[in-house]
Order: sequence, then structure tokens, then C-alpha cells
Amino acid sequence: MSNRQDRPARQIRGPQSALTDFLASQNISANRIRADAEARRNAAAAANNQGGSNGTANTANGATATGDVDDDNEEEAAEVQVPSAARSRAEAQKRKRQAEAIDKIQKSKAFKRRKRNNEDSDSDDLARAIFQEKSAPLPGQMENCEICDKRFTVTPYSRAGPNGGLLCSKCSKDFAKDDEGVNKLKKKKSGPAGASRRKLQSRILDGMYAVGAKSLMTLCIETLAKNIELASDLGDLPPFLVDRIARILSKRRLLTSQCLDLFLQPNTEDVTVYDGSYLTANDYIRIFQTASRLKNLKLRNAVQFKDEVMMYLISRNLVLHSIHLHGANLLSEDSWNAYLEAKGKTLQSLQVYYTDKHFGNGVVATLKDRCPKLKRLKIAHNQKVTNDGVEHIAKLEGLEHLSLKLLQPKATEPYIKVVQGIGQGLCTLSLKDVPDLDDRVLDAIHEHCRSLSKLRITDSEVMTDAGFARLFKDWANKPLLFVDFQKCRHVDSTKPRENPHMVGLCSDGFRALMKHSGKRLRYLNIHACRHISREAFEEMFSDTEVYPDLLELEISFCENVTDFVVGSIFRSCPKLKELNVFGCMKVKEVRVPKGKILVGVPNAVGMIIEGSDNDSVPQAGMPCTRSDTANDKINGATKQD
Repeated sequence: MSNRQDRPARQIRGPQSALTDFLASQNISANRIRADAEARRNAAAAANNQGGSNGTANTANGATATGDVDDDNEEEAAEVQVPSAARSRAEAQKRKRQAEAIDKIQKSKAFKRRKRNNEDSDSDDLARAIFQEKSAPLPGQMENCEICDKRFTVTPYSRAGPNGGLLCSKCSKDFAKDDEGVNKLKKKKSGPAGASRRKLQSRILDGMYAVGAKSLMTLCIETLAKNIELASDLGDLPPFLVDRIARILSKRRLLTSQCLDLFLQPNTEDVTVYDGSYLTANDYIRIFQTASRLKNLKLRNAVQFKDEVMMYLISRNLVLHSIHLHGANLLSEDSWNAYLEAKGKTLQSLQVYYTDKHFGNGVVATLKDRCPKLKRLKIAHNQKVTNDGVEHIAKLEGLEHLSLKLLQPKATEPYIKVVQGIGQGLCTLSLKDVPDLDDRVLDAIHEHCRSLSKLRITDSEVMTDAGFARLFKDWANKPLLFVDFQKCRHVDSTKPRENPHMVGLCSDGFRALMKHSGKRLRYLNIHACRHISREAFEEMFSDTEVYPDLLELEISFCENVTDFVVGSIFRSCPKLKELNVFGCMKVKEVRVPKGKILVGVPNAVGMIIEGSDNDSVPQAGMPCTRSDTANDKINGATKQD
């Protein structure tokens, strides 16, 4: 029985009645009713005792009467203080429980984490703030307003008062008006020009690598682009500024029919629309109506450039020297033939992208007779031009710039005929996505091309390292400025790292390339040429090798690139602005010199933007460390064919 008596009493509570809920909403409890009743009884008893004592005092002596009155007052005061003492004990217990809860909070891991993030804050104040957060009433419960003491229902939007309590809706509005800091903007995060990490890295990937604070001109252009709807005219801005405004608007998809009028003037010779998604056929017709001196037309995402627009262009007295159409897949082949027949004699540049099946071999075959002055031809993402059309290109003797990306199966012989026919006059040659072309194309380029400054061959799965080495060895062509051999590598899903026949650009081809063109090279892309050895990288970027003009280098997914190789590259290329190392898992800790950009580091940072002022160019064999500083990157140029 003694054990049963020592057990703590169980507190079993059932559902509350409607009356109990109503009394609770009015801040009325059973303890409070009991205390008020006791106070009233004690007050009444004290009044009665005081009256009786006064009557007795008239008949008794003064000393005795006075003593009785004092004793009665002490008893009355003791009786009145009974509820107050109980309330004090409850408050003391409440403070004790609060102190225990705060002590428990200070020992928790969550408190230690918040303390690390708020090193300047006091431990007791931080723990007390966490306790108030946890003890705050939940939405749906009743609470008294801290200011007016009015009872109200707590909602998720209830505002905290100045002392940590909650406010009713009326007091919340009044407090918001009086609080000067409520409507202030949040403080910007620390960083380069207030830019977030994600926005900064987006600018880097866009090729915006100008270091330092934005110029006043750049800020004005960006402000104008943000408020373009308020502009009525661009005035006499120079063409390069107008082009920058057009780029910003197109990137933000803000170029509409209303904004188009800002770029159209009667004396305009160049019209460039980088994103015509929101333009209609009538908008394109309005271009030809307004710009009566138009010579160079460049339209991207020109979906609504249809036959009716082309027929209107034919009817106008316009002499175009350059046409760049991207995404005009609703333009029929008959319209192309009609335009080239009527206006092709003055055409010097023709670039056609994403035309599906409406620009085929028949149109290419007529270029020799209809466009005798044609110097630049680019056909990209075309589904209709086949090997027969490629052979027709070999007859364009005046061609200086050629770029092809065809979706039909490609054979080696037509491309050999092109190089043999027009290779001697070519300045740029770009052959994208040519998995089936073999070394004979490289040998033809070595034999016939003498004026190339740019060479691009991508996605080759047949060309070998020996073919690339023969191309550059004793080549009579001047050193190249632009080289792109990305994804020229051995492809085998079962054994990707075994390359017994040395397919693709490997060590010997890379050495021959750098020895021939390294001193003049400005841009080099050997993305995914994974069979270039570490020894070849170290040899070509050794202490004695310097490449003074190299600005951009893409070596992503080259598995043999290490921290030492990256440090050697920064030392051998003093003008290097951007180095891409995506997928180079051996690059871990690299110190980036001032003014350089390292993109694609395989760690949590992802990009190392530039070193501090104290960082020097790393020497070969020097341990590399990562720099944590970053600067904002502003408008730059993207690489075009």
C-alpha cells in the first residue's frame, strides 16, 4: 500500500464543454474564480471585524482597543494575501520551468548551430529567443494582445510585439505604421556587386568575363533595358550600344512589336533581332517598310518569317548583302528559289539555321549561278541537304567561309571534293557533327588549304591521331587562330578507355597542333579528347613554352588533366581569361591568378572566378590552393561561327 501511495497521481483529462471553452476565451479559469471569491469573502469579513472593533473601542480603554485593532488588521492582511501568495508561487514555478527549458535549449545542437551563425549575439538572449519561438501560441489558439490586452485568435499572420508577445489585427496595423524599419528593403548579400553566386556563375558561362565594377555606360544600358517600355526613341546612340540593348532585351524575352520600333530608322543598314519569338509576320514586313537602306539582316527565332514576308521583301527595292535566318522553318523552298532568282546577285553572305526540309539540294545547286558574289555560306541543322548538295558547294569558287552541320548521313568523298575545289581560298572551315569522316579529309586540308585561320571539326569517331599529326606537320598554312576539335575521340560503350588504334585527337596530334599554331592561337577547344596523356599536357605547357595570344581554353573531360597541368597552363598562357575543366576529376585545389576564370571545378564551389590581388601566377610544381574571391562579370561576346 505504501508503494501505491507514493505513486504520482495521474492527470486524466476529458473533453471540454462549450462553457469551459467560452470561459477560457474570456481568460476566466476555475482558479481565478476561486481566488476572486476568497478575496471577496476576506474583504467582507475584514469590514465586519473593523466595524465591531470600533464599537468595542468606545467602552474599553484606549490601549486595549488599539491592540485589538492591530491584531485584527494583521489577520485581515494575512487572509487577503492568501491568493497573492498562491499566484506568486505559481509564477515562481513558471520561472523555474522557463529557466530549466532555457538551460536545456543551450545544451542542444540546434542552439550551437545558431550560435555559430550568430557569433555576435549573447547566449542567454539567443536561448531566450528560441524559447519564445517554441512557446509561442499556435494558430487557432487564444491569446491576449500585448498592447491592448484584448483576447484574439492567433493566426499564421499574427505579428510579434515589441516585447515578444503577439498583437491583434488593429494593434498590428498601428505598430506597422510606427515601425520605421518594417518596409525597408532587405540588406543585400555581401559579394561582387551584390550578385548572387548563381547569377554570377550564369554570367561566366555566358562568356561575360570583364573583371571589375560595371561601367557607367553599362549601368545606363541595363537601366534602359529594364524600363524599355518608357523609351520613345534611342536617339543617336552608336550601333554597338544599340546592339547591346538588343541583346539584353532578347535575353529577357522583352523584344515585342512595340519595342521593335526603337531599332528601326530610315537610314538603318543593319537590323539584328536576337529573339523574334514574339514578332509577327506584319512586324517583319514593317522592318522592310521602315529601313529603306537595309543591307544586313539577322533574325533569330524568326518563326513567323513566312512566304508572305519573303514575297514582300522581293517586291521592295532593297539590296541585301547578308541574310541570317534562324528558325524560319515555315519558309518554303519555292520562296527561297524566288528570292535567290530575284535578289541573289548582290548576296555575299547566306546563313540558314533550322529550316527543316525547306532548304535542300535544289537550292544549293542554284547558288553558283544565282549568287556569284557569295563569300560566306552556313547551313546548320538541316534535314534535307545530302551528300549531293555538299558536292554542289565545291563549285562555289569565291567562297571564303564555309560552315556545315547536316543531319543526313555524311560520306567522306563529297567533303574531299569541297576541300579540293575551294580549299585554297577558304579562311574558315567548320564541319560539325561528322562522325563518319576519315583521315582523307585531314590529308586534303593539309594539301589544299593555305589561308585558314579557323578550323572546326567536331564529333569525329573515325579520324585518327596519326591523321591529325599529319595535318599539322610541315603544313604550309599559316598558324591557326581558332581550333575546335571537341569530341574527336574513340567511342566504345564497352571499353571506352581502351583505344588501341588511337582514334581521335590524342597525344601526337595535340603536340603537332601546339607546335604549329600555339604561338598565334587565341581559342582552343579539345573538349572530351580524353586520350591526350598527362605527359603531353606537361610537355606542351612546360617552363619553356609560352603561348602569348591564347585567351580561352576548353579541356573539359580530358581525364589526364591535374592540378599541376592547370597551374602550368596559367603560367604558359599569360593572357588566358577562361579555362574550362568540367569533368576533370583530378583537378581539386587550384590557385587562380588575378584576372583569370576557372570554370567547372568538380567540387562544391563549381567555379573559381579569380584570384586576389596578392595571388601570383603559379609556378610549375607549386602547390595550388583555391581562391575564394569573386568579381562580377559584365557583357562579353559569345563565340560565333
